[in-house]
This record gives sequence, structure tokens and C-alpha cells, in this order.
Amino acid sequence: MTDPSSRRDSYIDGEWCPAGDGARYPVHDPADGSVITEFAAATIEDCLDAVEAAERARPAWAARAPRERSEILRAAFELMTAEAETMTELIIAENGKAYADAKAEAGYAIEFFRWFAEEAVRIGGDYRLAPAGDKRIVVTQQPIGVSVLITPWNFPAAMATRKLGPALAAGCPVILKPAAETPLTAAYVVDALARAGVPRGVVNLVTPEPPGPAVAAMLHHEAVRKLSFTGSTEVGRELLRQSADQVVDASMELGGNAPFLVLPGADVDDAVAGAMIAKLRNGGAACTAANRFYVHRSLLDEFTTKITTAMSEVRLGPGRDPSNTLGALVSDVERDKVAGLVDRAVADGAELIIGGPVEGPGAFYRPTVLTGVRHGTEITTTEIFGPVVTIIGFDEIDEAVALANDTIFGLISYVYGERGQALAVAERLDSGMVAVNRGVVSDPAAPFGGMKQSGLGREGGFAGIEEFLETKYIGL
Repeated sequence: MTDPSSRRDSYIDGEWCPAGDGARYPVHDPADGSVITEFAAATIEDCLDAVEAAERARPAWAARAPRERSEILRAAFELMTAEAETMTELIIAENGKAYADAKAEAGYAIEFFRWFAEEAVRIGGDYRLAPAGDKRIVVTQQPIGVSVLITPWNFPAAMATRKLGPALAAGCPVILKPAAETPLTAAYVVDALARAGVPRGVVNLVTPEPPGPAVAAMLHHEAVRKLSFTGSTEVGRELLRQSADQVVDASMELGGNAPFLVLPGADVDDAVAGAMIAKLRNGGAACTAANRFYVHRSLLDEFTTKITTAMSEVRLGPGRDPSNTLGALVSDVERDKVAGLVDRAVADGAELIIGGPVEGPGAFYRPTVLTGVRHGTEITTTEIFGPVVTIIGFDEIDEAVALANDTIFGLISYVYGERGQALAVAERLDSGMVAVNRGVVSDPAAPFGGMKQSGLGREGGFAGIEEFLETKYIGL
């Protein structure tokens, strides 16, 4: 049997195949810049072949009994659980994150297949007498159809399974397009589904490079009825424009700029511990990462001292060494973006307490703390995507809420304080998720998504499968 971690090609209509023109592109190890392998650069024709394969598979997959779809997802869950270390190693190799982060992502990713295996058999409906008494109202839910799933590089396993799980559970065939930086993990997940029994054509994988023209071609194919995208707000806007031409239903999980509020009376040690999780998960390269730290002035000095100490104790190095707690960013380009933001923040008057770039090979950036940051400067309005803490003091809770909400984004917020006060503040924050006295809230059983320009729709939880279902009313 072929090693499931060695897949380097597109997967179309049940077959692993090279690009139509034979083109490949390099996949790099961010820890040292070396080329891991070369992956098939799918052509536009390859991508359209994948759409048509999915359309051919659609009727039979939609007609499969929910229990059968459920058992295939459960089989994939069991298989990937047994091979979790393989997936962990792939994530480290192409993404660069620390071993603990990669292992946690593997576990998180796998759980989406278990959750949606259970949801596949719980798709709802309705049956009732019309108020006029003249008919019965029957409401059913059916698969929306061929779905294009576009995932980012920062969570190459979890973002794939969070979309694949509900789509397959609902009865939709899919075309998965992972980020060019991290195709190997996605290929492993697709291979696991194939080995678990997903029928030919139901799951397809393409990695066009460059992606734009190929994605546009897929969205303009009449068979495509759903787009699920995770990525930047800028790209999301463009994909929404393209989706409009064929009125393709679109779910968007877009950028974030998460505030982290430390209220008067908060336990500073708990807040620092939560801040380290909220900031450094995946090295800060997460849409849920805390970006702006608003700390009450009565706690400002203590919080700054303690988080600086905690950040200075982080061990930076290649993720394949389990003793390292912070790995590389995904590329030199991403590292340089972070460095530029920090440099300009200092030029705007912020003070660099610790941190900065690392000389030598690898896309590493040191844990960084900035104080004296002014709200409204570039670093407070931009998703940092790196291990940078920006600290801003506040005097009144109303001021903190106003500052937290002063953004086009609304994905997640963090609040530390006395429970009742923190909950009251949480209800005032314009974000789809709020973590109260916690550094992480993501859970396959909870709805994940944002307000404002952080996205449309929800993933995970009971809501996740609804994104891939359409409601049909039948009058009897």
C-alpha cells in the first residue's frame, strides 16, 4: 500500500493524478527553507474535471442513507486517530508550527469527522397541519450540491476537516482546494477519506497555482452551488463578487483582529496564562489570535511585567523538536510582514520591550512585546499573524468596549475579569465568539464564525451542517 503521507498529486474522480500539463511547484519547510517535495500544480482544466466528477457523483451520494455517510466519516475518524502522529509530522514539515501545536491541531481536526458523523443522522425537518387546515406542511432539508472548499495554510488539517465533515455528512460532493504552502496535509486527509470508503468522485483535491483563475472558473461552472472559504477578508470580498454571477451560496470565515480585555479586579496571573494561549497558539498565525491587549491602568504594570517574563521564557526553534514551544512562521514572506508591522509600530511611538526577527535560516520571529501602543495605529488595525503582544491601557470599561469594537472585524474577543462583570462586557462586544476567562474556545461542537467583515455563516456545532443544506417545502 502507498504511504498515505506521500501523496503529491491531485485527486480527481477517485484517482491520484499529476497536473494535466505535468507542472509542479515546490513545498518548503519553513524551519530551514528547504524544499520538501514538489506538488502537482493543477490546471484550470483539471479543476473543471474535478467539478464534473463531483457532479456525476452527486445524485448517488445525496441518495445514500444518512447512516452510511455517517459510518464513512466515523471510519475516517478511527483511521486518522490511529495515524495522528503521521498527520502531526506533516503539519510540522510544511507549516512550521511547534510540535505541541501540530499535535493539538491533529486532534482537533479529527474530532470534526466524529462530530459530523453524528450529525449526519440528525438532519431535521418539519411536518404539521397548516393553520387554515387545508393541507399538511412538510419541510425537508436536502444537500445543496457540489461544493468548493478553500482552506488556508495556518491550520491545514482542521480547516479541511471542518468543511469536509459537514459537506459530506449533508450529502454534498466536494472539491477541496488547500493553500499552496500546505497541500501535503490536505492530501493526507483526502487519502484517509478514500481509504474510509468515500465513493469515487465525491471528494476531489486540486492545487492550482496560481489559484485565482482556476477558482474563478470553478465558481462559474453551473454545477457548483456552494463555496466555503477560509482566508483573508480581502480575498473573501473578491470571491463573493465572483459567486454572485452564478448566485453561488457562500460561507466565509474571514479575518480577525481580536481584542483581549483585562478588566479591573481581574486575576492577572490567570489573564497572562490565557493571553499566552490566545496569542501564541499557532505562533499567533490564527484568525482567533489576540491582537490588541487592552489592560486597565490599575493592572497595567503588573500585566506588562508578567507577560514579558512569560514571553521571554518561550523556547523558539524547529517544530520537530518537541521541547520547542514556538515554531517558524509559514514563510519568509509572512515573517517579513510581521517584522514590518513591528518596525512601523516603533516608528509610531511604541516601545519594543522584547522580541524581533531572528538572523539566519528559517522563518522565525521572536516572541515580542510592545507597550505604549496607540489605538488606531496600523498594528492595531491589522491582523498581525505573528507572536506579537501590543499593550494599550484604559481607564473606564465603557472606553475598553468602545476600543474593542472599533474595527471592521468581529470574529472573537477575550475578556478577563470578575465573572459577572466579564459576562456583561462579553454581551456588549461585536464578535461572533467571546472567551470569558479562557484563552481558547474553539470546539467542534460549537458554532465558529464572526460578525461584520469577519465572515458569513458558521462552521462546527449544530449550525455547521446547515451551511450545506437547502430547505424544501412540500404541501400535501
